[in-house]
Amino acid sequence: MRTRARSHTTAALLALPLTALLALTGCAGAPDGPADGGDSKKVSLVVHDSFVDGDEFSKLASAATGYDVEVLTAGDGGELANKLVLTKGAPIADAFFGVDNTLVSRVIDNDVVEPLPADMLTGDGLELATELATDGAGAGTVPVAPIDRGATCVNIDTAWFAEQGVAEPQTFDDLADPAYKDLTVLLDPTASSTGASFMIATIAAFGEDGFVDYWKRLEQNGARTVQGWTEAYNTEFTGVSDTGTRPIVVSYSTSPAFTVNDDESASTTRALLDTCSQQVEYAGVLAGSENPEGARAVVDYLLSEEFQSGIADTMYMYPIDENVELPSSWAKFAPLPDAGQTHDLPAAEIQAGLDGWLRTLGDAVGL
Repeated sequence: MRTRARSHTTAALLALPLTALLALTGCAGAPDGPADGGDSKKVSLVVHDSFVDGDEFSKLASAATGYDVEVLTAGDGGELANKLVLTKGAPIADAFFGVDNTLVSRVIDNDVVEPLPADMLTGDGLELATELATDGAGAGTVPVAPIDRGATCVNIDTAWFAEQGVAEPQTFDDLADPAYKDLTVLLDPTASSTGASFMIATIAAFGEDGFVDYWKRLEQNGARTVQGWTEAYNTEFTGVSDTGTRPIVVSYSTSPAFTVNDDESASTTRALLDTCSQQVEYAGVLAGSENPEGARAVVDYLLSEEFQSGIADTMYMYPIDENVELPSSWAKFAPLPDAGQTHDLPAAEIQAGLDGWLRTLGDAVGL
């Protein structure tokens, strides 16, 4: 189970400092290879620190594209988005990966990215990218490319509920029911991207006028709020921690695939699919890149079958390519919620409202 444990830790975006952003304004490979000479063969990709092994990626991407691919790390997903905006015009790399739907509109609206050819994408990937296109976008282009997707969801320790003889919760409202008092651990949305995603789900479910009252109900029912996913899942959650005291935690729809038994016939945890919010991670070419052609080739490699086929095992996310075969246990233990089932908001609406929502919630419940 060592690989599964490492992969699930890699998948999580840990302790995202969203408050640091409040001051800001709102086919693999190049077929003909890079141009000859000098630095034109070098291309850099900046990623969040939950990316796959950088050295291995560099080797595979270099072989596939013909470029000398260098991988740079810029902290977690929030720090990455922050740095991309702050270095606009003098980018820290040629391409990026790892800004999710919570912050991607901020990157686009600040003119950090160069458009990509829309024909790089198909299916859901094309649809998701087209939704982000602004009024000034060129015909046949998209601002960024979706690479993987998942969902943040409330997870429960089914073994704990069975042992205690307590009915399992199913919905948002159940978490505020006195029957589940002192059983839930949440993530601070001002400090964690996973927590911010859960907050957005509650806004979609209860509205801008109702989500704060819902969080107050959770607080009154003894919900504990911690800074990051690692503390919540690995320390507080009874499903994986021997010393944990909380059998309800905000995590991912794929998390139950991490807690399966050795023969993968059963899992001791379950995601509540009526509490989920979609998460999509994007890649793109940075405006002012020294090698935009190489940057496009790297983004194209991220969309390739070779890279897409490894996403589930290495990052515990769903590849954006729907044709990629997934681990056999995922269909049973890590289903991706249907779009109509999740509680989502458009990226532009998140961009417009995020700072205000965080401040309002923080003031209301003392985050």
